[in-house]
Amino acid sequence: MKFENLGYKHDSGITTITIDRPKKLNALNQATIQELHEAFKEAEDDSNTKVIIITGSGEKAFVAGADISEFADYSVVQGEQLAAKGQAKLFDFVAHLSTPVIAVVNGFALGGGLELAMSAHFRIASDNAKMGLPEVSLGVIPGYGGTQRLPQLVGKGRAMEMIMTAGMIDAAQALEYGLVNHVTSQEEVMDLALKIAGKIMKNSSVAVGAAISSINAGFEEGENGFETEITEFGKCFGTADFKEGTSAFLEKRKPKFPGQ
Repeated sequence: MKFENLGYKHDSGITTITIDRPKKLNALNQATIQELHEAFKEAEDDSNTKVIIITGSGEKAFVAGADISEFADYSVVQGEQLAAKGQAKLFDFVAHLSTPVIAVVNGFALGGGLELAMSAHFRIASDNAKMGLPEVSLGVIPGYGGTQRLPQLVGKGRAMEMIMTAGMIDAAQALEYGLVNHVTSQEEVMDLALKIAGKIMKNSSVAVGAAISSINAGFEEGENGFETEITEFGKCFGTADFKEGTSAFLEKRKPKFPGQ
């Protein structure tokens, strides 16, 4: 599949999706959101993809925000539909993929860009990264899950301050807050992501997907994370991965999981 606004590369079990609108600092317009949905779906459906990396092209930005010109004259109803469709098509979709998603935040991740990074299962940042949700400075609020995911990651008080001040934090502060897992130089950030992806790929992709589902359930309204964990734990016993993993442990050898 070819994309106008994205780069898509698969290599050795890792699919890298690169938002490629450098003149717009990789801002998310509706066409790019649609392409991202299609790219993530293609990667999720590909049994050869064990890890997905999402990043932005160039050295300035991961995603500098949404393309405001597209919705500046929207009505109340249109605004609500914009948020609902965007969350369903991309942000919630990414968060609930069974394939692990790593966001490599290289530069600015603002508004919808930070919301996309927060939809990933975890984040790695370059030391020049700047992150924030500036929507209230435009008379609106984050609409792609930002008011929900930011408090989950950094705590209610810090999220309140970040959103209400519309300010940016740097990579070091994002690391201190727990918004990102690692910070390194821009030259090394992709190598670090690939190294972590390699560690993930040594494990059972079936079990990793079950873990993602269980962890997500603990943050979902009306879901009981413990019950989901029990169910997913039980399902693992019926998989070829479980048989291989336990056999390898008992035989004192490294496991060779199906599809590896």
